[in-house]
Amino acid sequence: MSPTQPAPYTLHRGTAPLVLSLPHVGTWLPEECAQKMVPRALAVDDTDWHLEALYSFVRQELGASVIVPNASRYWVDLNRPPENAPMYPGANNTELCPTRFFTGEPLYLAACEPTVHEVQSRVAQWWQPYHGALANELSRLRAQHGHVVLWDGHSIKGTLPWLFEGRLPDLNLGTANATSCAVSLRDALCGVLEAQSSFTQVADGRFKGGYITRQYGKPTEQVHAVQLEMTWDTYMAEQPPYAIDTVRAARITPVLRQLLSICAAWRP
Repeated sequence: MSPTQPAPYTLHRGTAPLVLSLPHVGTWLPEECAQKMVPRALAVDDTDWHLEALYSFVRQELGASVIVPNASRYWVDLNRPPENAPMYPGANNTELCPTRFFTGEPLYLAACEPTVHEVQSRVAQWWQPYHGALANELSRLRAQHGHVVLWDGHSIKGTLPWLFEGRLPDLNLGTANATSCAVSLRDALCGVLEAQSSFTQVADGRFKGGYITRQYGKPTEQVHAVQLEMTWDTYMAEQPPYAIDTVRAARITPVLRQLLSICAAWRP
């Protein structure tokens, strides 16, 4: 935790019709969390670790815009709707301001969960600025190019019984059941995943795309959104201190580069 409150997000503006959103890479928590959350929470275990480094080529090689938050998803989850509706009805979900770890245990000490007012404050100070900047950047690039592709990058531990049965495939492409992007773009991305043999993959399986993919993906308005959920063990250790594995990362990077290159070059 840092005693100094950071800006809600960092935005690197690019020139290509491609925006990379990494809504769960933030790790900052305010000092008050030490009094309200269980000690384990302060390690922010459920972070999407190392994705900025893994996707660094997107800015350098493809000219994409990149937006990342500074606050942890434990403070407010930027990939949840502001009204806190569940993303996957009928399954276990974490909330807009999560109260449980991905393993199901409570994040907060007894009687310390955020109040309605506290949730509203977090949304105003952190959620809304991120989404305002993301929407503006998508609008800017669509106006410039006639279309824009949004890539929402995520990662997660491969086995989490509270959230899903069994083990996730390594690469989980989400297009809200083929509604958040053009069919031709989805087909091209699926073709890359199906052609490689190093990683297991699925399209629109357990993770079909969260709020960001569903909210901004409007193919008829030439905003095309895709989510990729990767398992941690494709590029890092699944146990603390969650170190990146350079050998594994070197195996997954060419696949990511091919997928994002398609997004940058794709035209409606």
